[in-house]
Amino acid sequence: MISNELSWPHLRRPGPGPDYQQQAPRPFVQEDTLKTAEIQIERKFFVFALKENAKGRFLRITEDAGGRRSTIIIPSTGLDDFKWVVNEMFTAAKKTPSLAKQTGAAEDADSAGNR
Repeated sequence: MISNELSWPHLRRPGPGPDYQQQAPRPFVQEDTLKTAEIQIERKFFVFALKENAKGRFLRITEDAGGRRSTIIIPSTGLDDFKWVVNEMFTAAKKTPSLAKQTGAAEDADSAGNR
């Protein structure tokens, strides 16, 4: 083994070999949609879906940006905490001056740092 190669199992790539295990397909789970909302912010499109299945209720937030899709799921038991954290971030964003204003940079700079 080359000295810069690590032998940790979680760093191995799946593929044919002694440690390769094929995952069984997930069974279909019936989900009922209770409410949905969609918003577009700049080039990103967000879908908020309150859903319910046999395990309980949850909020699925899907971000679609240029064809790339990311999803997070928040169980209903964590929605109060999630709301609290989002409110804290909103408050901090309103109080903290932007870097563009602090450094005198052009106003048309992307405030999120996305380029």
